[in-house]
Amino acid sequence: MKVAVLLGGDSPERDVSLASGAGVMGALRSRGHDVCPVDPALPAGTNAEPRAAKIGEQPGEAMAPLSPEERFAWLNAEPIRSADIVFIALHGGSGEDGTVQALLEAAGIAYTGSGILGSALAMNKDRSKALFRESLVQTAPHFLIGAAEAGLSGASSVRERIEGTLAFPVVVKPNCQGSSVGFSFVRNADGLDDALRLAARFGGDLLIERYVPGREITAAVLGGEALPLVEIIPEGGFYDYKRKYTKGSSRYVAPAELDESIARRLRGEAVRAFDALACRDYARVDFRLSPEGEPYCLEVNTLPGMTGLSLVPMAAKAAGIAFEDLVERICSMAAARKGKTRS
Repeated sequence: MKVAVLLGGDSPERDVSLASGAGVMGALRSRGHDVCPVDPALPAGTNAEPRAAKIGEQPGEAMAPLSPEERFAWLNAEPIRSADIVFIALHGGSGEDGTVQALLEAAGIAYTGSGILGSALAMNKDRSKALFRESLVQTAPHFLIGAAEAGLSGASSVRERIEGTLAFPVVVKPNCQGSSVGFSFVRNADGLDDALRLAARFGGDLLIERYVPGREITAAVLGGEALPLVEIIPEGGFYDYKRKYTKGSSRYVAPAELDESIARRLRGEAVRAFDALACRDYARVDFRLSPEGEPYCLEVNTLPGMTGLSLVPMAAKAAGIAFEDLVERICSMAAARKGKTRS
């Protein structure tokens, strides 16, 4: 196949996307496919090859958008127009919220991953959690606040609301970001102001969620079926941005060591969450497992990482699926939607 890999982008997750894109490109090239990178955040004609993709310890700042004349030039670039498949390796922002998916859909171009609706729903944590509850997928109590309430003048009202509905400790994070960008664990009211300011840096509404103690479990869903579960064991803290992308900062157990009845429930709820948001092809569903063995779904990531520390490739490996086969399978699902087949 001729595959264009969309990578980079202008969101705070740009570094993660470049690393994912490099991994996807290497896998496809090793299988003989014709692969070309395209970075929608760079001016048309710029070499987008991710030669030194490296993820820092903190998310970067969002890049300034291109001019209106240049913003959509990538969509008409030759690598996109001639591609059999566009593999979306973008993370966060317009690459993951349905915007890029809508542009490709309108242009009649086959692309990997969830469509417009699934992408938009999954990026909005508040709406996702409402749909989880409708589908009998357990999720932690939460409430949403506007960015204006995150200022010091509104922090006291947020504290009162937490104490009246959720109780400390809580988790504070942007409603529409991934990779734990802007995430804070707030043990008591003393840490609330800083947490609100951090989350507000990334724009939009903020999600305040009751903290669920216990184990961090993730379930990859591929083609509508759950792969072996993975347990994440962060070293000395929470599974934040730094511990996700710094080698040696977390340990992983794949498959997770769980009672089979609990594992079966987690896999079932992962597929229900995937279906509730109208996802397709592949996704990663994140859970907290309480000490009582109760799973609480946190979110669905429709464009999970494809880096050396990424969880979907780890789950696939536990199922006997090599990384190259995983990437090809995702491409094949996209190709099937256009009636194309791999020679």
